[in-house]
Amino acid sequence: MKTNALNLLLTIGLAAAAWADDVARPIPGSAEEVQPLAIGAPAPAVTLQTAAGEAFDLGAAVRRQPAMLIFYRGGWCPYCNVHLGQLQEAEAEIRALGYQVLAISPDRPEKLAESAGKLQPDYTLLSDHAMAAALGFGIAFRVDDATLETYKGYGIDLEAASGETHHLLPVPAVFIVGTDGWIRFAYANPDYKVRLSPEELLAAAKDALTNGEEAP
Repeated sequence: MKTNALNLLLTIGLAAAAWADDVARPIPGSAEEVQPLAIGAPAPAVTLQTAAGEAFDLGAAVRRQPAMLIFYRGGWCPYCNVHLGQLQEAEAEIRALGYQVLAISPDRPEKLAESAGKLQPDYTLLSDHAMAAALGFGIAFRVDDATLETYKGYGIDLEAASGETHHLLPVPAVFIVGTDGWIRFAYANPDYKVRLSPEELLAAAKDALTNGEEAP
């Protein structure tokens, strides 16, 4: 019980820090305005949640094993679901190279569990419902009111999906992070319809290994 309470406090603290950063640094109002972290930058250490609602220390996980991080908009996004399905075509080879594959979205843990039931992935789905990771990696943007209403017309409720009222989404992105915490590969595209193919993901994973594990 004490561990769960500490994890909850840590998650709340990270969310508060993210919002404090929001005040200091305005969040982009469109996907085109984001400024993702680049190759050679240190990856932010944040705590996410698993589909079971357990705390997941991203920094500690990366120190144990290099990671490919797949940021997606949510289980409600058909383009994301297609991409996550395609990811399974290359995942075995990516993992054979020594990577862990982590798929991160604003979906709250309960929504992740629904996605896991549909996709049956071998990779790990993680909740960034407070958007601490997306903010830290520089890919978060605020959805405008008109777009929110358009989404609702399609039955998409961002607040219900995340359990939050921030109205933030990540630009779909891929980062590869070494065990030293440095970003070895970075890709983000404001056009959510454009994603890296399984072949491109595998090639990026191989190329990142040749960059070595030492800080730039």
